[in-house]
Amino acid sequence: MDIVVSVFALFILSPIIAWTFWKVRKHLGTPVVFRQLRTGLHAEPFELVKFRSMREATDLSGKPLPDSERMTPFGNFLRSSSLDELPELWSVLKGDMSLVGPRPLLNEYLPLYNSEQSRRHEVRPGITGCVQVNGRNSLSWEEKFKLDVWYVDNHTIWLDIKILFMTVIKVLSREGISAEGEVTMSKFSGTKNSDTNGIDA
Repeated sequence: MDIVVSVFALFILSPIIAWTFWKVRKHLGTPVVFRQLRTGLHAEPFELVKFRSMREATDLSGKPLPDSERMTPFGNFLRSSSLDELPELWSVLKGDMSLVGPRPLLNEYLPLYNSEQSRRHEVRPGITGCVQVNGRNSLSWEEKFKLDVWYVDNHTIWLDIKILFMTVIKVLSREGISAEGEVTMSKFSGTKNSDTNGIDA
């Protein structure tokens, strides 16, 4: 299903992908594509590819400015419409991702997961998933991880189809795009008072 749907989606959405590429280049310049190592199946790293949604801006020491200062109205539109996620269809074709699964997170979070949270890596990460149709970034990290592990234990092709249809509805309604008081979502710093693989978070 991943291969068939992603090939079909790339064909149907190719005009939108081309338009988004042109608009990102016009509004944000180059590079048009954002690349970053994320954690995939069995906690193996892979390169996530998305359309860039933030401008490149640093302070005097060369450190990137906070997301709130780098986000533009156009970038916010890309995220709220999920157009920035379209290049991930190539990752599905490559086998790095699935259409549905836990979202791939930063590799720096790996030492912070407890044993239960780490189970999210038992399946391929997805473009969308249970978290995206149940609150997205309005959820706490702990709530997200519980949904991720629930998906690992209960995923079926019918559940995936249901999540894909629900994703379309959520994208159109633009719900849960960011956490309260945040442009996107604050970084995960570990779950306190829990098993974190030997690291006190």
